[in-house]
Amino acid sequence: MLRATLILSLTAIAGAACAQTPPPGSQRVAAASSMVWGSSAVSRPAGWYGSDEARRLALQVIAHQSPQGGWPKNTDLFAPPAPDADPTLTNTIDNNATTLPLAFIARVIEAGDSTPRAAFDRGLDYLLAAQYPNGGWPQYAPLRGGYHDAVTYNDDAMVRVLRLLDEVAQTKPPYGFVDGARRERAAQAVRRGVDALLKSQVRQDGRRTVWSAQHDPVTLAPVGARRFEPASLSGQESVGLVRFLMGIDPPGPDVIAAVEGAVAWFRATALYDIRIESFTDAEGQADRRVVPAPGEGPLWARFYGLEDNRPLFTGRDGVPRPALADIERERRAGYNYYGDWAKTLLERDYPAWRARLARPN
Repeated sequence: MLRATLILSLTAIAGAACAQTPPPGSQRVAAASSMVWGSSAVSRPAGWYGSDEARRLALQVIAHQSPQGGWPKNTDLFAPPAPDADPTLTNTIDNNATTLPLAFIARVIEAGDSTPRAAFDRGLDYLLAAQYPNGGWPQYAPLRGGYHDAVTYNDDAMVRVLRLLDEVAQTKPPYGFVDGARRERAAQAVRRGVDALLKSQVRQDGRRTVWSAQHDPVTLAPVGARRFEPASLSGQESVGLVRFLMGIDPPGPDVIAAVEGAVAWFRATALYDIRIESFTDAEGQADRRVVPAPGEGPLWARFYGLEDNRPLFTGRDGVPRPALADIERERRAGYNYYGDWAKTLLERDYPAWRARLARPN
């Protein structure tokens, strides 16, 4: 009963922005553009964001904003909204949704156009309202049930929210126009988010390790998502969380301990002398296999056992297995179960962080 009550309250909090009406200028703005929607939209020269094209595209992005204030994922926001757009894609922080549109609009505002300001404020308010009381963020808000309601570290979803809010709180460009009240709310949200990261870090016999890709919205315990994504220690998502914690200045003792514990875990679980090879099988279908490669590495598995730190490989049947070859070809070829995700973290970022803190390696 307590859990049901908490989830109900979280649903109400996440949907708090629903009563707002779309801002002026959010109508469709149909026009061709050479720009492609994606991360490159926020990497243009600063002067470009004051151009007529940028201002027009900002209105186009706003046309995709939902009544709740969020944006859809897997959608070309520089194209007019489709009349048959999939409603299940909107109001999410997954796949750069909501955070990337806000970052783009902010650059246009900073360049001198105040027209998108109302839409930006609504989007920022949406992110702040979607935060759980324990500091985490769900993948979708309002809540939709299932794994979407979990605190979502998967694919750096929550990290992107924290980075944006932290930049807002610190008045970093391009967020200097944000009002003081929202900056303070953003700062408080970041503090709660960091607290959630520290509390959800998995411990083994009292030792800090890393994180799962998803955590329970109430208990913060590791949970699974799709059938091939078990509750586990993540060799991928944990990298972004460590980098965010390294960016806290100055870090408190708990943050330092969290980083040190995660780095020690990455070092202990690194895989050497193997290579992941893509090939075409006898039936002409794409596949992947693990082959011996002396001297190569390090690599990390996407999933590790919560207690034994052994790599896990789970196909669509949901049964964890010890080797990539043990699951179906479709998942082997269609999902990244291995990667060099922590390599730069260990070789460059961590030593630089230690040097900044004047801590000996």
